[in-house]
Amino acid sequence: MFNQYDLDEIRDRARAAFIGMAIGDAMGATVEFMTVPEIAAKYGVFKEIKGGGWLRLKPGQVTDDTEMALCIARAIISNQSWSLEAIAANFASWLKSRPVDCGDTCRKGIRAYMLSGTLEVPANKWDAGNGAAMRMLPVALYSLPDREMLKKYAQEQAHLTHNNPLSDAACICLGELLHLALCGAAKSRLRNHVDGFVARFPSFSYQPYRGLATGYIVDTLQTVFHWFFKGRDFEECLVGTINQGADADTTGAICGMLAGAYYGMDNIPQRWIKKMDRKVITEIEEVTLRLVAASPVGRIM
Repeated sequence: MFNQYDLDEIRDRARAAFIGMAIGDAMGATVEFMTVPEIAAKYGVFKEIKGGGWLRLKPGQVTDDTEMALCIARAIISNQSWSLEAIAANFASWLKSRPVDCGDTCRKGIRAYMLSGTLEVPANKWDAGNGAAMRMLPVALYSLPDREMLKKYAQEQAHLTHNNPLSDAACICLGELLHLALCGAAKSRLRNHVDGFVARFPSFSYQPYRGLATGYIVDTLQTVFHWFFKGRDFEECLVGTINQGADADTTGAICGMLAGAYYGMDNIPQRWIKKMDRKVITEIEEVTLRLVAASPVGRIM
């Protein structure tokens, strides 16, 4: 069953996905909440890691997108298994550390766990933000290539903070796309998968692209799909996404993980990697290898 997979290639793509996510997060945070005309007036085309932005970040500093993904990764590794309680506890410790940013829906869900041990927030039609999807990468790596495991864990981690059908659908679709990309599928295969997803959930239709890149999960994925399929390499995918502004750290993080998984480490510009927080990159390198090793494909091979 697993003989078709090249484990060295999967490791490379997994590293690129996690580092790509962090790069997208750090770069996008600079222009978060800016409009397309504001970005163009200030930067022309924004394509460097500069820090600053409304959070006044250091160049290469990441935000809640990467930090919450690392919380999930650490929980899996420390428990040597999937533990929703461990993930929730890591989220709680992270929130207590006063992170540079945390979305309202994530904060509400984490506080519910801190107050009463809640591991699943009630279903809420208003909780269709992108906060559950942005932290999907460790779930995709740990479940590779088991689709049923992916679906189960994707929804469990999502429901710690976001219990919404659109959020669930987005998390599962993103995880499935990451599985395909990590295993070397062609971009046409990924596009076919998205076409099937859009057929089931028409609100995610991204053609024609409406140009909205808000924290609403539909806008987020429409932006990621548009620029990922339009771009010809990692840089084009990410720069196009981030220059849409709005929730640019999260659209950047999601596009970065998907483009990284698809294009691999050699396609990520070295000038960006060099600008990143070295401690974050070092931890990403370690947890990525351990997640892949603990995955079904890693254990069999």
